[in-house]
Amino acid sequence: MLIDAMGLILADNRRIHLGALNVPRALAAVPFAGRFRIIDFALSNMVNCGIKRIGVVALTRYKSLMDHMGTGGWWDLDRMRQGLYLIPPYINPVTRAPDRTDAQGVINYVESGDQTHVIISSSDYVANMGHLSLLDRHIVSGADMSVVYTRDGQISGPPSMTFELDGDGFIKDLMVDYPNPTSELNAFGLIVISRTLLLQILEEMMARGIADFSIVGLLQHYDRMKILAIEHTGSLFRIHSVASYFDASMQLLDDDVRQKLFLPDRPIYTKVKNRAPCIVSSDSGAVKNVLSSDGCVIMGHVENSILFRGCVIGHGAKVTNSVLFQDVQVSDGVTLDHVIIDKNSVIKMGGKLVGQPGFPIVIAKNSIV
Repeated sequence: MLIDAMGLILADNRRIHLGALNVPRALAAVPFAGRFRIIDFALSNMVNCGIKRIGVVALTRYKSLMDHMGTGGWWDLDRMRQGLYLIPPYINPVTRAPDRTDAQGVINYVESGDQTHVIISSSDYVANMGHLSLLDRHIVSGADMSVVYTRDGQISGPPSMTFELDGDGFIKDLMVDYPNPTSELNAFGLIVISRTLLLQILEEMMARGIADFSIVGLLQHYDRMKILAIEHTGSLFRIHSVASYFDASMQLLDDDVRQKLFLPDRPIYTKVKNRAPCIVSSDSGAVKNVLSSDGCVIMGHVENSILFRGCVIGHGAKVTNSVLFQDVQVSDGVTLDHVIIDKNSVIKMGGKLVGQPGFPIVIAKNSIV
């Protein structure tokens, strides 16, 4: 089933920093849940509702993102018409240098499509949600744009988008990064807007010399446009910091939480890498409440942890409450607790790394510790 909408995914967010985790890659390319990337959820949400034209705005550090997405075949987006589009930094025709802006690239992408609506998603959250009902409610309401929110309580400080509604469910006041918000209604990065209105806003931005295209920038038009707020009541994880990323990862070890995120009728697609199944040594290996991907070899003790593809846990090693990215090598006798280790890193024999709940130790990509 096809819907009359194109997709637009913002692969990065200047206001969000995950330390060493997104130094080598865009926020959308950060690994999540053992074998996925954050962008997989936004892409799958759009594909599952019939969107076949999706653009990805990638300003910086998009090599990893390009390698993961490829031609879009894993999401059935490798098509002769429509399909997956990467929107890189715009090249200034005068200086021939790349501008670290995205408005012009978005204009080119939106103008070349013929769909009536645009569904815009950021990459600072993880959720499994259908967009058909969202689009229907937007159309019926007659709103200029619609934004989705959750009742998370009072989120203070950056990054946050808190608002208050009038009696008809439209935004009447918006508070961005407000230290003491009075509302518990918090927007996340998902907006529906008509294609013509989006082009109008983008052209106004360019005329004023504003080229930073963002969800916040769209919502700031609430005082002159009708912006409908639609509540999301399902499972959702905000990825705004290392602590929130780690907390979301640990929650996935709960079967109930995992089943609410990975729904059989709305599958999450990702790039497939064929490796052998996870191997646990019958002599020395032990696992308890572990989310382990293919290609892992476990010869030590692993508990309450997530292992991405190809991790090797040595003899006598003890890994608890940790997240290990792809091809991490944990040598014999190592102790890890509350640690996030980026891909291709090696923890040498006898090493000990112990973080704290809410303050995990983060080891950068390609490190030897």
